[in-house]
Amino acid sequence: MTLFRAPRSLAVLLLVAAALATAQPARAQVRIVDDRGQAVTLPAPARRIVSLTPSLSEAVCAIGACDRLVGVDRYASWPASVLALPKVGSVDHPQVEGIVALKPDLVLLKPRSKVADQLESLGIPVLALDAKTHADVRRVMQTLAVAVGRPGAGDAPWQRIEKNLAVAAARVPPAWSGARVYFEVHGASAAGEASFIGETLARLGLKNIVPAASGPFARVNPEFVVRADPDLLMASAHSELIAMTGRPGWSRMKAIRGSQTCAFAPDRLDVMMRPGPRLDEAADEVVACLARLSTRLP
Repeated sequence: MTLFRAPRSLAVLLLVAAALATAQPARAQVRIVDDRGQAVTLPAPARRIVSLTPSLSEAVCAIGACDRLVGVDRYASWPASVLALPKVGSVDHPQVEGIVALKPDLVLLKPRSKVADQLESLGIPVLALDAKTHADVRRVMQTLAVAVGRPGAGDAPWQRIEKNLAVAAARVPPAWSGARVYFEVHGASAAGEASFIGETLARLGLKNIVPAASGPFARVNPEFVVRADPDLLMASAHSELIAMTGRPGWSRMKAIRGSQTCAFAPDRLDVMMRPGPRLDEAADEVVACLARLSTRLP
């Protein structure tokens, strides 16, 4: 029996084609399960990203993919390069037409965002991510690294954060080691032990009077704070510290009597309140305040 043999020239062409296919593989799909529990499949690593959350924009830049951002929400402020990008509203009030006009291949937002379904119905992939703890910040950066086709790119920035947190902890004045602290956010909502802010305070050796069982950010009874009588009061703004002094019984607390309080300048508030790659900078802000207060201790 005679077997069919391809002409030599055809056989060579087939071998060349196979070699080229091996040398230049098609861009692999990217599959990620987001914080909605939904599998998000991208035909290729994301190259045109719109972010509707400042902390996610910061995370994209932290992993070295700032050039992939083509649009951000109106609160995005870091790094400086994002200020020049088109603004497309906010996570609560997104400008859908503006997002579509940017032709993104991925939109980043938080879970439960009302615009997610609308964008997906238009054929725009959506990745919903949310960071509530330090571990979440690390996970989000690692997830975004996969989304942009750079697996592992989130490791270096996280190692930097960890190193800088340890350095900040070593700089806490001894007099404040183990001090009991109450950190208020936007009026009577406290950053408890379970919050990313609470974790930063713990890394600095401070004791949060609001237990993890109360949740990350809890509405706290003012009488609870008076009874706890913390050594240190922190607030996200000076105006909030002033308001504290007028609450019934609060003027008796040792932190207020001794002016052992910290508030953060408006231009640094984003650092304190965003669960992103600047956690170490937030720690530095706390340590700087403790250092200032130490000069007033007897």
